[in-house]
Amino acid sequence: MKKLVSSNEAAQLLGLSLQGVHYRIKKGQLESIKQDGKIFVYVDKSSTQIKKQTSSTIEKTQLNDYKQLEEKILQSKDEQIHLLKKTIKFMKKQHNNEINRLDKTQTKMLNVFQSEVDLLKSAFNEMKNIYKLDQKETSSTLDQVTNQDTPTQIQFMDVKDFFIFMRKHNKTDSQIKNIILEKVKSGDKRFIYNKTSKEMIIYESDFLDII
Repeated sequence: MKKLVSSNEAAQLLGLSLQGVHYRIKKGQLESIKQDGKIFVYVDKSSTQIKKQTSSTIEKTQLNDYKQLEEKILQSKDEQIHLLKKTIKFMKKQHNNEINRLDKTQTKMLNVFQSEVDLLKSAFNEMKNIYKLDQKETSSTLDQVTNQDTPTQIQFMDVKDFFIFMRKHNKTDSQIKNIILEKVKSGDKRFIYNKTSKEMIIYESDFLDII
């Protein structure tokens, strides 16, 4: 069954533009009449119903497409979130491992430094004891010389005078140096060397065993 409508209404019912309606009228695809200078079109109600159904189907299809697209977007978002969580977890693990490594390295370095400090303390104490022992030996040697020559006054000479004395007995400087070193090493009481002050004290005698 057909009904007569204006060209604008026909365009709306058929889902066409106004130019599309006029084109179909011109081609004889739509039946029309002209009244009072206006064009009216006969439209089949079944066609409009099919058009409405088609439009509804298209809308449903578009809606389904939108839903599928939305689901894909949500799925992609979930995948990205999962990937980011895994990345953050990995980076956190790496960060903790690096902190642990630095802590272990620091502990090892502190242990090494502490060992070196302990070694230096031990060496310092040993040198301190040796220094005290040298002082005691020097003091004891001086006391022995003093006691042996009491009440006679002790006579000392410096290294320069000793060199002059030995040169008079045809000794070279090299021989004199060797004599002094040998006598100090052998513990000769006439040759006293103070390791602290680096001074040489020579007890004056005839030195018959040397010349």
